[in-house]
Amino acid sequence: MGGRFPRPGRAVPLLVGVALGVSLLPATPAYAHNSLTGSNPADGARVATAPAKVELRFLAKLDPGKTKITVVGPDNVPATGGAPTFSGSRVSVPFSPGAAGLYIVGYQLPSSDGHPIKGTVRFTLTTGTAAAPPSPSATVVPSPSATVVPTASSPAPTSSSPAPVAAAGTDDAGRGWLWAVGGLALLAALAAGLFLRRRSTRP
Repeated sequence: MGGRFPRPGRAVPLLVGVALGVSLLPATPAYAHNSLTGSNPADGARVATAPAKVELRFLAKLDPGKTKITVVGPDNVPATGGAPTFSGSRVSVPFSPGAAGLYIVGYQLPSSDGHPIKGTVRFTLTTGTAAAPPSPSATVVPSPSATVVPTASSPAPTSSSPAPVAAAGTDDAGRGWLWAVGGLALLAALAAGLFLRRRSTRP
């Protein structure tokens, strides 16, 4: 009637043997790949006050000698303020904020199967250090022109203003008036002399 079932006395040793065999298998890591479980600031967060440090949390313990952490701000300006500090599966990096904008935390750590694990955490700092004002352009002050002293090798500077030219017509006109007045005076004297001579010769 029906199938045959193993007796209870034989089934119990069989289950115990299977459990013992599983327990004797070589131990394997719980996770072939370590992975990020959280961060502070959180990925995608917007923060108004810059944190003193950036913290990353992972599933398994980290190897300080093989774990690399980088933090860069706007224009890829480094924003790490010192060396990272490890505590089990956590690592924190001093944060040196710069201008407001997007900050990217990059991490790289080894895994049990030899493949490096890489990833990023991004957060936005809404307030930051004020940008340095542009330096005012230097005002060029013209220096007073130096007096040029002529030397044997350089010609003497020429004056740009034309030399005054004497007006020749003015002197000639003045002299003409003098001759005319003198001639009239001479004629008057001659006429007066003739008139007096004639009067003296009359009876």
